[in-house]
Amino acid sequence: MSHRPFPGRRSVLRGSLAASAALTLPTALGSAPAFARSGRPRAGWGVQTGDVTCDSGLVWVRSDRPARMIVETSATESFRDTRRWHGPLLDADTDFTGTTRLRGLPSGEQIHYRVLLADPDDPRRTGEPVTGTFRTASARRRDGVRFVWSGDLAGQGWGINPDFGGYRIYRAMAALDPDFFLCSGDNVYADGPISASVTLPDGSTWRNITTEEKSKVAETLAEFRGNFRYNLLDDNLKRFNAQVPSIIQWDDHEVTNNWYPGEILADSRYTEKNVDVLAARARRAFSEYFPISTLRRPDGRVYRVVNHGPLLDVFVLDMRTYRNANSPGGQSTDAQGILGAGQLAWLKRELARSRAVWKVIASDMPLGLVVPDTGDGKPNIEAVAQGDPGAPLGRELQIAELLRFIKHRRITGTVWLTADVHYTSAQHYQPSRASFTDFEPFWEFVSGPLNAGAFPANTLDGTFGPERVFIKAPTTANVSPAGGYQFFGEVDIDGDSGELTVRLRESDGTVLFTQVLRPGRVGQ
Repeated sequence: MSHRPFPGRRSVLRGSLAASAALTLPTALGSAPAFARSGRPRAGWGVQTGDVTCDSGLVWVRSDRPARMIVETSATESFRDTRRWHGPLLDADTDFTGTTRLRGLPSGEQIHYRVLLADPDDPRRTGEPVTGTFRTASARRRDGVRFVWSGDLAGQGWGINPDFGGYRIYRAMAALDPDFFLCSGDNVYADGPISASVTLPDGSTWRNITTEEKSKVAETLAEFRGNFRYNLLDDNLKRFNAQVPSIIQWDDHEVTNNWYPGEILADSRYTEKNVDVLAARARRAFSEYFPISTLRRPDGRVYRVVNHGPLLDVFVLDMRTYRNANSPGGQSTDAQGILGAGQLAWLKRELARSRAVWKVIASDMPLGLVVPDTGDGKPNIEAVAQGDPGAPLGRELQIAELLRFIKHRRITGTVWLTADVHYTSAQHYQPSRASFTDFEPFWEFVSGPLNAGAFPANTLDGTFGPERVFIKAPTTANVSPAGGYQFFGEVDIDGDSGELTVRLRESDGTVLFTQVLRPGRVGQ
């Protein structure tokens, strides 16, 4: 592939993260500040970047006390020539987190940055800088694109285990030097307490790092915030965040299992039963702990399109916020569906506008896999497919409308990526096998979990004619990370041919399955 040979990002981080205390800053604030002394702000939770485009990106940090966020960028890790960005005041109202938008960046270049936290009352008093690096998207097609995706972190009681190496899957993803990481949801398990130890089937013990906020289901804003902080106790994740930008979406476990708007919980673990109240608190914590371009808008929405140059647009869906209530899914009309009418109209409009060679639809739930919701003892459906292989019903109606639109508007290069089900697979959807036939063939690829329980494969629903071309899943439920079955996927787009290659990988980077897709086809 013609992906450009970016030099030294991993070596940059080894040097810059270790030596950040030795950096010398310019004197724009008066005189060069001293670092890391008692009483100065500290950024012990690392840095993150998100929603990076050809000329912009978001930088995130958390302070241990009130501080003014300052970001400096440079073309070199020596920070000889810098550009300074003044960010927000970090205080208790945002749990001392903040995000600064960088604009006017050069395309296709390695950006080195450092975040300074200044005392609000004395800007010369600055804590030790925290450094990171990211690549802007290239405006040149020939440069190619490479990214990774997965989801589901710290689920089913499997948290950070230092004896296991922590969240070690992030090391394998970082080794591929991707342009960005797409997290397909379940960034935290706010409904999943973490205990100090779990006995494994072979009699050995899995030991978790624990915190007060992870000792129960999250209900208060402080508890939701604590769930996001928990993952940042892992050094693998913090190093990854400092090296690779993210595109983040959410699913159910950022709030509670299988939730939908208007739901009243029957779960005895909760004193707050109103899911809308819990979701509002979770959304606030989510917006504080991830750099997401749309969450600061008046509508505060998660769904968005991230433009990554001429080869790729990423359409980030939100199948959680606007869905109707989970049900058996047998209704013959369903205007709200799983996306809501407004989001569906937005998606159709943006797909039609896109001129990118590839249009990745980042779906937080799979289309043709039957995902049940039996929490209240009823045969309800959690995702799209409802198990009836006949004509579209329930939420399938909305997906049928979208697939029909893609066909008739001749929209090329659509590929669906998802996680959620805690195994990895590849499904090809074909009208000749389907009950609903007014669409063009397409692929859906599933990956995950990152660090959570693994589960057996879900059944397929024949409405859209899926064929399972590849699968790797356990035969028993809730297999721990120590038992394997932790996965991520890689997408590699060649700048010369435009071909898109998907590789499904195990947690150590081993390739399990490869599929090459050719550009220019309606659907795919």
